[in-house]
Amino acid sequence: MNRSPLNPITDADVRQFEQDGVICLRGMFDSEWIQRMGSAVDRIMDAENPLARPREVTRALGGKTGRYHINSFVFHWDDDFRDYVMHSPNAEIAARLMGADEVRVFYDQVFVKEPNTIEATDWHHDLPFWPMRGNQILSVWVALTDVGPENSMLEYVAGSHKWGKFYRAAIPDKDPNFKSDLEECPNFSELRGNPDYRFLSWEMKAGDCLVHHPLTVHGAPGNFSPKKRRAAISTRYFGRDAFWDPRPATMKVTGDPQLVAGQRPEDDRVFPVAWRKSAAA
Repeated sequence: MNRSPLNPITDADVRQFEQDGVICLRGMFDSEWIQRMGSAVDRIMDAENPLARPREVTRALGGKTGRYHINSFVFHWDDDFRDYVMHSPNAEIAARLMGADEVRVFYDQVFVKEPNTIEATDWHHDLPFWPMRGNQILSVWVALTDVGPENSMLEYVAGSHKWGKFYRAAIPDKDPNFKSDLEECPNFSELRGNPDYRFLSWEMKAGDCLVHHPLTVHGAPGNFSPKKRRAAISTRYFGRDAFWDPRPATMKVTGDPQLVAGQRPEDDRVFPVAWRKSAAA
């Protein structure tokens, strides 16, 4: 299994990421990682570990077909996920695109939409959901299956990370604990013909990854394929400018770090260092 990206990340890639707030990087993970983590996802979807944090979106919303499953902070209790967030190409990809000399794990998140799952991923951006702020935070979303328009391909609004917006957290299963007075994110699906917005999406092969800034607005339709699953792991990393910001209506972090607002999250137990420039050199 490869520890570094299989393909180089160029200066042009970095500029595109900074401009658009998202980039698709092709073929960065070898087949061994994809097979291992695909099996790991299957195994943890119905695990009864006390640290597991499943969200069964289809069930919560009363859906009749398919299954939209989310699980978070899996690396705290599963060895395959721990190895993946610490030793796969994820952290080096994050460091390169953030220009960071040190990268820590924030958390990992599993997303599975089985065939015939109609539940969409509402338009949103991530940062309002998190008790953290900073520019050096991003998500590496790795496709474990091929992804196309029929099985819930992600879509982004280019440059939306620069709008200065902070939309209300959008929770797939509509959890009322995350309600706030923040502005609701528009349904950008209704605005595709508007020349003020540039939409980006990519068909993907397993082993490709999307990397996005936490304020880049994105969403996805349901998985309307009768046969094709969509499975992915999104791992969130942060660099040195990130700081703790425990606002109301943000998620609880597994490990319950005791941090002061404005403090850099340097709890090695909860946010381990996954990459350092000095060690890589």
